Amino acid sequence: MTVYIIGAGLAGLSAAVGLAGAGGDVEIIEASAQAGGRCRSYVDPVLDMTLDNGNHLVLSGNRDTFDYLRRIGTDDCLEGPADARLDFHDVASGESWTIRPNDSALAWWILSESRRVPGTRPGDYLALLSLLLARTHRTIGQTIACRGGLWDRLVEPFLLAALNTEATSGSAALAGAVIAESLARGGKAYRARIAHPTLGAAFIAPALDYLAARGSRVRYASPVKSLAFAEGRVSAMILADGPIPLASEDSVILAAPPWISETLVPDLKVPQIFNAIVNGHFKMAPPPGLKPIVGVIGGTAQWIFAFPDRLSVTVSAADDLADQDREALAQALWRDIAKVHGLTDALPPWRIVKERRATFAATPEQNTLRPGARTAWRNLVLAGDWTATGLPSTIEGAIRSGKTAARLTLNLRRDA
Repeated sequence: MTVYIIGAGLAGLSAAVGLAGAGGDVEIIEASAQAGGRCRSYVDPVLDMTLDNGNHLVLSGNRDTFDYLRRIGTDDCLEGPADARLDFHDVASGESWTIRPNDSALAWWILSESRRVPGTRPGDYLALLSLLLARTHRTIGQTIACRGGLWDRLVEPFLLAALNTEATSGSAALAGAVIAESLARGGKAYRARIAHPTLGAAFIAPALDYLAARGSRVRYASPVKSLAFAEGRVSAMILADGPIPLASEDSVILAAPPWISETLVPDLKVPQIFNAIVNGHFKMAPPPGLKPIVGVIGGTAQWIFAFPDRLSVTVSAADDLADQDREALAQALWRDIAKVHGLTDALPPWRIVKERRATFAATPEQNTLRPGARTAWRNLVLAGDWTATGLPSTIEGAIRSGKTAARLTLNLRRDA
């Protein structure tokens, strides 16, 4: 039995690692010339350094992510603060503050004025409980009051980053799922972690090594043009250089983007609206003592990351920025960095990276379009952060979807 995995992004690699680890025969078919999808690293010719396509954060409580990293041997390749502190800076007022949650799920930190969001009261935080019980069809704006210090200085930036969707119109159920797996579990579950030295080194290259050591194969630059179906199953995959017939015991995991998957599978419903993410990279070694991650309030930038060789910015739900002139955008983002960290306004060498269809729009309407992993064809399973993982489009969701796809495919083998 061979399992063919269409797509070598994180979902596809997660599925492949799970199957190969169980002794499965795995072949990955990837349309592009490299693995990783949106979780990739590359050598940038302008800055002459290795960059990640995005500053993807992982939280310490992302269990499936850490299970995946442990399996491929890189669970020590994520770095971040020793505690769950969250640093913020308001570029309009010049005010800075640090939120310092305690580790346990009993959130006594909200009782301490020096630990909680400035200007908030302990009772303000109880409103977040409504998101944990939110119904599928409701938006965040229909569920909690989207105003006040707690909203402006913590909840909105946190949910905007998690959902990559304007927060008030975002799905309350997905917001509740994020909170249930992070804020509700205590500070030990939401210590910020980022790949070191790169996404590729932590998530992708070691997974490919793991697969190669177990005899798995990867075909690059091989887009699947169509799937053939017969007698309730996928019977062949059609590539540019010809078909790959499937034996009766073979299976397929489709881990391609939704706009490709819907062209391959009849009547497949997928999300139709997508939001952009913009990242800015600035070639300047940060001065000693800079905070590694700072949330920005009231600026163009939303999060600033200090890496050993550069300063980087991430802006979520950035459709209004995606069409802007790159140099003007670099100037605006650097002004925010300069204000937050007290640096000169002189613009260092820069690179703007625009991911126009970074994630599906995490609204209630789009969330209902996410298909489950099972399909009407008995040897076809779906994977991807756009499938019904119960989470928004995140690294944790992508890896979880691959893990689910691997489990279902192994069950198919046992039942055969």
